[in-house]
Amino acid sequence: MIAVEAATGDRYDHDAKVAPGGSLPVPPAELKPNVYQRVQELSLTAHQALGCRGVSRADLRYDDSPGGTGRLVVLEVNTQPGMTQTSLVPEMAAHAGLSFGELVRWMVEDASLNR
Repeated sequence: MIAVEAATGDRYDHDAKVAPGGSLPVPPAELKPNVYQRVQELSLTAHQALGCRGVSRADLRYDDSPGGTGRLVVLEVNTQPGMTQTSLVPEMAAHAGLSFGELVRWMVEDASLNR
């Protein structure tokens, strides 16, 4: 799980998302254990509810501001997340100990399974 912050300013917009150096991935996300677990549960539930296979990426919003709601909201599930140098899936795989080649190999092998 990775938190993402804008590299400059306080707004994480499309440019911050796709431009090299525009965003700062923070692996692992610095969340309380119960919140971290809830993010995993919500992400997996969304993945399964949509019938996703292989890799998907769930984007969530967490309000941890002073006086905030503390709510987690699933914004979207990306069923074809990017695999570029600024993409989060390779970053998450690397954090989990998988090289880019191992990630791609797993994705290809998993895609060929009949389920």
